[in-house]
Amino acid sequence: MLERLVESPPLERGSSQVKGGRNCGKETRQQTGAAAEDQEWLLGRQQAGTMSGVSWLCRSKEDQFAELWDWNQTWLTATPRFTSCFESTVLIWIPCVYLWVSFPVYYLYLRKNCRGYIRMSAIFKAKMVLGFALLLLCLSTAFYILWEATQGIPRAPGFIIAPPLQVVTTVLVIFLTQMERLKGVQSSGVLLMYWLLFFFSSIVPFSSKIQHGVGLREEPFHRVISYVRFTLVILELILCCFVDHPPFFSKVGNDANPCPEAGASFASKITFWWFAGLLWKGYRQPLRAEDLWSLARENSSEDIVTKIEDAWNEHCARAKQIADSAKFKRERASRENAEETTILLQPEHSKSKPLLKAFWNVFGTYFLFGTLGLVLGDVFLFLIPKTLSLFLDFITDPEAPYWKGYFYATLMFLLACLETLLEQQYMYMCLVLGVRLKTAVTGLVYRKILAMSDTAKKATTEGEIVNLVSVDVQKLTDLITYFNGTWLAPIRIIVCFVFLWQLLGPYALTAIAVFLFLLPLNFAISKKRSQFQEAQMKYKDSHAKLTSAILRDIRILKLHGWEDNFMDKALGIRTQELQALKASQFLFSVSLVSFHSSTFLIAFIMFAVYTLADEGNILDVQKAFVSLTLINILNRAHSFLPFSINAVVQAKVSLNRLASFLCLEELDQTEMGSGSLDCMQDCVMVREGTFSWCRESPPCLKRINLAIPRGSLCAVVGQVGAGKSSLLSALLGELHKREGTLATKGTVAFVPQKPWIQNMSVEDNITFGQKMDRRWYNRVVEACALEPDLESFPAGSQTEIGEKGINISGGQKQRLSLARAVYKKASIYLLDDPLSAVDSQVGQHIFEQVIGPNGLLKNKTRVLVTNTIHILPKVDNIIVIMNGTISEKGSYHELLQRQWAFADFLRSHDTDEKEDQDLQGTGSVEIVTKGHMACHGKLGGSYKSLEKRGGCEETDGAEYTTEGEKQQTGRAKTSVYLTYLRVAGSFLWAYILILFICQQAASFCQGYWLSLWANDPVYNGTQPHTELRIGVYFFLGFAQAVGKFGSIASVFLAGTVASHELFRRLLHDVLRLPMSFFERTPSGELLNRFSKEMDAIDSIIPDKLKSLLGFLFILLEIYVVIVMATPIAVVAIVPLTALYAVFQVHISSLCHVCGPVHCCN
Repeated sequence: MLERLVESPPLERGSSQVKGGRNCGKETRQQTGAAAEDQEWLLGRQQAGTMSGVSWLCRSKEDQFAELWDWNQTWLTATPRFTSCFESTVLIWIPCVYLWVSFPVYYLYLRKNCRGYIRMSAIFKAKMVLGFALLLLCLSTAFYILWEATQGIPRAPGFIIAPPLQVVTTVLVIFLTQMERLKGVQSSGVLLMYWLLFFFSSIVPFSSKIQHGVGLREEPFHRVISYVRFTLVILELILCCFVDHPPFFSKVGNDANPCPEAGASFASKITFWWFAGLLWKGYRQPLRAEDLWSLARENSSEDIVTKIEDAWNEHCARAKQIADSAKFKRERASRENAEETTILLQPEHSKSKPLLKAFWNVFGTYFLFGTLGLVLGDVFLFLIPKTLSLFLDFITDPEAPYWKGYFYATLMFLLACLETLLEQQYMYMCLVLGVRLKTAVTGLVYRKILAMSDTAKKATTEGEIVNLVSVDVQKLTDLITYFNGTWLAPIRIIVCFVFLWQLLGPYALTAIAVFLFLLPLNFAISKKRSQFQEAQMKYKDSHAKLTSAILRDIRILKLHGWEDNFMDKALGIRTQELQALKASQFLFSVSLVSFHSSTFLIAFIMFAVYTLADEGNILDVQKAFVSLTLINILNRAHSFLPFSINAVVQAKVSLNRLASFLCLEELDQTEMGSGSLDCMQDCVMVREGTFSWCRESPPCLKRINLAIPRGSLCAVVGQVGAGKSSLLSALLGELHKREGTLATKGTVAFVPQKPWIQNMSVEDNITFGQKMDRRWYNRVVEACALEPDLESFPAGSQTEIGEKGINISGGQKQRLSLARAVYKKASIYLLDDPLSAVDSQVGQHIFEQVIGPNGLLKNKTRVLVTNTIHILPKVDNIIVIMNGTISEKGSYHELLQRQWAFADFLRSHDTDEKEDQDLQGTGSVEIVTKGHMACHGKLGGSYKSLEKRGGCEETDGAEYTTEGEKQQTGRAKTSVYLTYLRVAGSFLWAYILILFICQQAASFCQGYWLSLWANDPVYNGTQPHTELRIGVYFFLGFAQAVGKFGSIASVFLAGTVASHELFRRLLHDVLRLPMSFFERTPSGELLNRFSKEMDAIDSIIPDKLKSLLGFLFILLEIYVVIVMATPIAVVAIVPLTALYAVFQVHISSLCHVCGPVHCCN
């Protein structure tokens, strides 16, 4: 190494450091400065020598001392540039190595994801032309180097390796471009990153050639090639920023309003620019559900639920095979009397493992991509304090060239942007994955409900199922966001301690003492707070139960005038709930203050120990502010870890609950078949069928033998409890088949005895999600005797039906249920006594127009359970059920001649039917007129088909569609915010503002005092007034902590006061609404006001308000600091603030619309 130093030309030793320095006007230096310069130069040459292991790449016979890296040429100079060897090797290798490393994964991704192919567009042709031109240039360079070798012109190995590498990489680029077209990729992120790296690696040598081109000894051929290549790279980079045409045979193109994300460019995706269109549209006008984009195929419930169900069934089958294999081994070991072997072979079978594997198979790849972005973001995050340290070194060094300052500032800005960009991409991917997971779990639960056996239904409750699709799903979606914190947070903490050790040495370990102090404190606070939260939830459940009872029995309360009594009782429970909430929020304030103050405590203890332990330890600007940056990162990682662990624990419990539910017993779908009916005229066939509701319960149907021909009408009669409805349930496959065979052919429609009516319009209840066929719809309405009802309804077929059909009569419910089944056009109709809820004349009309031989269903197979005797002569076959068995069957006349059970049934029911007809009279009580409609009140009208009710004023039909009540558009009025602030008290809010101002002023003084401390002059290796600096620093930090606690606690207190008053007003106003409002408003909507939305007022609004005020004052402090340090910065601050404000207005406008749409859906 010394020989190289001696032989190297000494031309660069002195001038490179002086030129371009901030004191470049000086012609001479002091002796100490010159010695330091020589030492720095010598160190640079020694560091350059450390790369001698790869120097053979750069050396040739003409230049035996060429190096890959030269600090004097690259860093220790006012005009930096890379060595020619570095430009010809490393800068060329970087994009090539990136592409070859990415190729295997990207190739597999393209093979598995095909969106159709794209026709040869102008963009594709231009890419291919430029690609082949670039390939031709690389081949020309490679052949020219070979020609130089034959002419005896020596070249270093690095110069020879680069052209062939570029040739094969360019071929790979052309191949990927063609493959992306065939797979329907409109914009490639992989190739965009390649061309971006190629551009940055080419711009440095290109600019170097322009600046120093005159003095360089370079062949004209190489210079021309480099210029042309750089131009082609720029053109390729520009083309990659454009989006190609949509692919053919793609489902996205068929959507009326497709999501632009699928066709957006890579740059648009990473910056979320594709969302700007909806943002601007939502700002200009209120958005409706129709304005939102269609779901992409990978986000649709159909695709997600199908994938997760297939994966779940596959892993369940594997788990069953493993369990059966283990059971066989245990039985074999038991036969061999080997008890110890039995214990060892018995596995711990976990129901949640197959479900977890299914989730991983479906969502694992997407989650890994998000995790990769988070890891890269953390890398950039930790590079920021390192760059800040170098920047502070630059500031304190008056001889450093200016370009280093610009370089460090630009680098910090880029690192912060990249870290934020990657973190937000990770959060977006987590949110998308959370929605997909929620869709998957909800789909699995809903499909499980439809397939559960009666035993499984008894083993679970409706509340448990609701919790699965609400609470447990939320726990699983929270896990997606917090899971990476379980392993990334410890790594962040370790890296922070390593960096702090480099700055402060072993004194950095004093931060551990702060952690050990805060850990039990936060644990005790969390434990005590959980007790108050449990008490709050107990009171919340009590007041929710009472509120539900009030809304359910509001008619009785109003009839007896009990509103005030129940209101006092509800307010008493509410007061206890808010007391528990107040105590919980007080402890939460202490926890938040300990979290925010931990940065100050760690910094204070470390700085105090570091400076007081040894007078020679100087707290300079670099140590102070770089340490604070690292402490902030450390504090964020430390606070994130408990949430991550808690999320994992809660998600594990929810996963076990979900897996246990999904493993419940199901109805055996293989028990019903249609193969035996393919060559027969029968649509329904049962042979020797024995059925029971549960596997363990006794049979409810025994030795059933029946065959129902296609297009026939079969009546099922019998005494109450004989098994008529059970027979229909067996034909539906809802009973457990013990013996025999059961087969049906075609689609089945079922009309239950108890109608199921949804809170939708009449038309939606009938069509039930099917396409509207207006001609068939009108025929169905007429046949089911619904025309007079629709004429009497205020909005006709668009009239909204109340919850569970509260505003229509029983007969209207039954006719709606029958109309829904008829509109379906099924092959088989199972009718469970649909005529029992209507009067005789309406029943006769329905039988003749719908069910009977000349009705709409005359060509369909109908199984009618009925006790209406006068229609039995018109049916094709009659089945008599007695004690769960078929006692006899045949036509009406055949059964009468036998004089068996059917004749006894007729005699027992003949008298009762006559009495019912006498009571009903000849008039229809089901068909109402406009005169029978109820009056409407101030907040909305109501209607109800009540028999023999007096008339009232006609109302506008538009008032009876509740769409406007379900979705409120636009932003909240200013009066709403003022009402919230007013009920809490003006004095309290003024006190809160004063506390925020005081604590932020303390924060400002704390930072300013620390800067004064770090800038204290050093005398004899020590800093004076260290004790004073430490004492004042502690006092300011303590004052900030007290002010923060007071401000946070006051905001929560104001929220509690406002919540109590708003709840009282809401309950008071609701209890004094007219009954017409409750008749047309679903109780679920009112319960949401008292539960979900009141919970938002209790907890979410105060928390968001606390964050808003906190960030606002922090932003004001930052503005003040920047303007005081650099007054000219106000020129940039004002437009940036205005731009940010406009952006936030756009965002808030869209959130005000999408929130209600999401809740409505």
